[in-house]
Amino acid sequence: MLNALMGGQSLTATELAYCANVSRATASGHLSKLVAARLLTVTRVRRFSYYRIASPLVATMLESIKVVAAIEVPPRRQPRSANDDALHFARSCYDHLAGRIGVAVTDALVTMGHVILTDQGGEVTPSGERFLAAFGVDLRPRTRRIFCQPCLDWSERRYHLKGLVGARILDRLLELEWLKSVSGSRALQLTSTGRAGLSEMFQIEINDEGVPTPRLSGPRRLTA
Repeated sequence: MLNALMGGQSLTATELAYCANVSRATASGHLSKLVAARLLTVTRVRRFSYYRIASPLVATMLESIKVVAAIEVPPRRQPRSANDDALHFARSCYDHLAGRIGVAVTDALVTMGHVILTDQGGEVTPSGERFLAAFGVDLRPRTRRIFCQPCLDWSERRYHLKGLVGARILDRLLELEWLKSVSGSRALQLTSTGRAGLSEMFQIEINDEGVPTPRLSGPRRLTA
């Protein structure tokens, strides 16, 4: 259920029960405990209760657990499904972009000198502010939430962007319909417009196997 909510949306107990393949009563019991533990928040609208991840910090913790699981837990001896492949290609990580496309966009921004990333934090450079503004990404107002920070991608084991910057970039990609949500999944689908846009704006080419290849060379960051 927590994994289903990592897409950033709000879901009802019935929807989450379906995702977890358990009864609604069982789901409700677990959801009550997750709310009490402050991992989830619940909003009641008329007769429906909608659950969502309590905060970006909780989302970061859950994503970190997936990173540890991907590294330390032996892989399941079963073939990956089409949905698994789609999640590895592009997905929402709470409110920002992850997967191969998320890492490729982050790499492009770093290579072009628009973002500086270290293991401890991130910074948007003056050229990055101009680039993102031209792309239609509004980074105002700067709230108390994390502004720009690396997030270790559990499938790629490299960094993508989280924080306000990562969230606004994903918002813009969805607004332009470069990416589209996949019903019932965190996966995001790259459109033909998005493929052309990534090539023109971010210098990223997608080959026939769905592997992003940057046209610009630069330092590769992070191995896990």
